[in-house]
Amino acid sequence: MKFASLGSGSEGNALLISAPSGITETLVMLDCGFGLKEAESRLGHLHINPKQLSGIIVTHEHQDHVGGVFRLARRHKIPVWMTHGTLEAVRDEAVGVTVHICRDGESFVIGDLEIQPYTVPHDAREPVQYTATDGIRKLGVLTDVGHATPHLVNALSACDALVLEFNHDTEMLAQSVYPPWLKARIGGQMGHLSNQQSADILQSLDRSRLKRVIAAHLSQKNNSPDKVRSMMAGVLAGSDVEVLIADQASGFEWMD
Repeated sequence: MKFASLGSGSEGNALLISAPSGITETLVMLDCGFGLKEAESRLGHLHINPKQLSGIIVTHEHQDHVGGVFRLARRHKIPVWMTHGTLEAVRDEAVGVTVHICRDGESFVIGDLEIQPYTVPHDAREPVQYTATDGIRKLGVLTDVGHATPHLVNALSACDALVLEFNHDTEMLAQSVYPPWLKARIGGQMGHLSNQQSADILQSLDRSRLKRVIAAHLSQKNNSPDKVRSMMAGVLAGSDVEVLIADQASGFEWMD
């Protein structure tokens, strides 16, 4: 089982999850917030033909996550999974695409991957995030969430790898040139995680199997990789957990 990112941030997000099995491969894309040509180009950098995709799973309807989903799916005949609330928010865009409805707590299977959606607090219609397993290893993904809940902590416990939002530094956000309403949205209970909130979530998880954490969805104006690394070091000190940072321009390369 391996995973890679096409890019992570407010300008577009897409994650690939792969489970090779003999001569076949299950390849799932989680979100696609890039335009059609840009998504195809970024897939090409990872040596992926879009026709290899087994499915696209969607977290919520914000354009940096869903903006390219339906054009890519229509062109390459890729099925899409999302919640009913998300579909209602983008129904006009979904014409001609095979859409499967998923919901919190009900896992579904795409090829050799079992996908588990779980509800998160965010300012969208019916947002979910996902974990994925090939039956041996488990990957957890958490971005676009305003605050921690016991439900999401339970969903992400005992992962082997974790893609975790570290969106903003609280002081940098407070001092930024963003208008007050935008600061309130980002820092609110239905917005995005601060570095401290993300570190607290990481601290509360069962990390007994955790080998790798990738910090994702960093604000380019209200955060820095150094601040994120420092925050994670406080939680992971003394462990052998590898820490990486996903960026907007290139995401990150394939990793097991």
